[in-house]
Amino acid sequence: MARFEEYKDVFVFVEQENGNVAEVSYELISEARKLVASIPEFGYKVVGVLLGENVKDKAQEVIAHGADKVIVVDDPLLKDYSTQFYADALTQVVNAYKPDAMLTGATPLGRDLAPRVAARLNVGLTADATKIEVDIDYAKETGESLLDVTRPTFGGNLFGTIVCKDTRPQMATIRPKVFELAPVDESRQGEVDEFKPTWTTTEPQVFVEKVIEKVKSDVDITKADILVGAGRGAENCLDLVQQVADELGGVVCCTRAVVEDGYMDKSRQVGQTGKTVRPSLYIACGISGAVQHCAGMDKSDLIISINRDPQAEIFTISNMGFVGDVNKVLPLLVQSIKDAKSE
Repeated sequence: MARFEEYKDVFVFVEQENGNVAEVSYELISEARKLVASIPEFGYKVVGVLLGENVKDKAQEVIAHGADKVIVVDDPLLKDYSTQFYADALTQVVNAYKPDAMLTGATPLGRDLAPRVAARLNVGLTADATKIEVDIDYAKETGESLLDVTRPTFGGNLFGTIVCKDTRPQMATIRPKVFELAPVDESRQGEVDEFKPTWTTTEPQVFVEKVIEKVKSDVDITKADILVGAGRGAENCLDLVQQVADELGGVVCCTRAVVEDGYMDKSRQVGQTGKTVRPSLYIACGISGAVQHCAGMDKSDLIISINRDPQAEIFTISNMGFVGDVNKVLPLLVQSIKDAKSE
């Protein structure tokens, strides 16, 4: 008999704010479907856990994005995010339903919530994962589902795979845009369970006196379909980088070095300490290809790189590469795009 026979299914915490579900939650549901499909003999389901007030009407939307079942925890104490009440409610859900795995988006909310729940459950948690897959051989040998969770380590210079063999659920947080969002199927049918938490106290330990809306940057690079990235090698020709982006209808982004040198705002930074992006086209200009940066853009559909160093690491993940000085290549690229658009 498997040690964790009573634990089953892959749960996804469905993050929402004012009734708007965070896209990363749907990305995780899409990936969870792949996980359960890899071990069909286990009969696992993908289950979304939705916390909030007056959020039950969102359950069908979660099902349409791939969930087989949605557990709704609807309570006035969950109207706004509270570490105390959200951690308490989610811990109760996990104890009641016993999932084999629990995935959470590595958003500011998820990074606060997931480790607190893991601590209460006395289980492991892998943070900022970039890859998750089921160890098929282990599953066949033991009858247990074991997740191989990969994340950057040692400052992003290496990738480590972490497993939690001895506790359940297996927990992980995953950054937005790491996994691909599957198409929505409005015809999908699923179950909806309502869970009523038992509160030991309704008195908050922390009071929120004022909520200040975050000033949004001029552009969200995670939404862009075309990105033109600038590295330190392109700092002296950022106007050319912008011209390429303008001609293509894209957005300029950059490496951490460019931000640290004061040329761009951190909201434009791609990489392990920046944002993860998945554009259709990523043009890397003067970017060496440090693993920290590549971790944030290597899942782009098409990567074109320009670098004067033929041994630059960026070429190892590029679909197309040009060895040359960006100061000389970019003007030619701008003109070529203009010529193509005029034909």
